[in-house]
Amino acid sequence: MATPSRSYIILAVFLAVVLGVGFSIGLTIRPGEWYQALSKPWFTPPNWLFAPAWTVVYILIAIAGWRIIITEGVTSVPFRLWFTQMLLNWAWTPVFFGLHQIGLGLAVIVCLLVTVLAFIIKTQDSLARWCFGPYALWLVYATSLNGAIFVLN
Repeated sequence: MATPSRSYIILAVFLAVVLGVGFSIGLTIRPGEWYQALSKPWFTPPNWLFAPAWTVVYILIAIAGWRIIITEGVTSVPFRLWFTQMLLNWAWTPVFFGLHQIGLGLAVIVCLLVTVLAFIIKTQDSLARWCFGPYALWLVYATSLNGAIFVLN
């Protein structure tokens, strides 16, 4: 286990990377006119909701990754699941909004949700598991939204 000061440095790195990459993707790949023209279901949230929701989710994802590194290690199954979900998370926006691939986006987000659920099952760290609870709920909603947009378009 890392010393307390080193542990907080690791947390800062996780926060910087997860938030930094997430926000960079969000700022460079915008929904734009293509998304506005799509038919959307009645439960589509207002656009302003996505930035604060993802900020909270990304903070929780970073905390979970930090906890796994310090409690289970970088070679553990939970960390490999954490890393995989992060890659899938970061891939969804370029696929859906960048490439305009609604169906492929749905496949990515379904894989992401399955990976997040596997992480929740596999991790031994209860704080990491709790951090992924709201994330999993948000992904169920986002997957439903992606699926509805796929069906409507």
